[in-house]
Formats: sequence, structure tokens, C-alpha cells
Amino acid sequence: MPNSQQHCHHKEGVRAKLRVTVKRLLKKYGYPPDKQEKATTIVLQQAELLCKNWIS
Repeated sequence: MPNSQQHCHHKEGVRAKLRVTVKRLLKKYGYPPDKQEKATTIVLQQAELLCKNWIS
């Protein structure tokens, strides 16, 4: 498997783990279920921006 494909699979795996973790935390702390998907998306977008700043 070429290196770029490995990187892509790794990135998707990390994103999936983060999504599950965020959803668990939202549920644990009583975040409204109807707003969890939007909140999860926002948190993942913020994490991606933060990582881009760390890399550059």
C-alpha cells in the first residue's frame, strides 16, 4: 500500500475515534441529543484547524 493511502486510512481512523469520544462525552455530560451531531462536527473542525496550526 502506498504511503499516501496509509496516511489517509490512518487519518480516517483517528477522525472516527475522535468522533466516538466526542459523542460519548456529550452524552455523559447531558448535551441535548438533537444537537450532538452538529456539536460533534464543530469539535472535529476545530481539532483539524488546531492540528494544521501545530504542523505549520
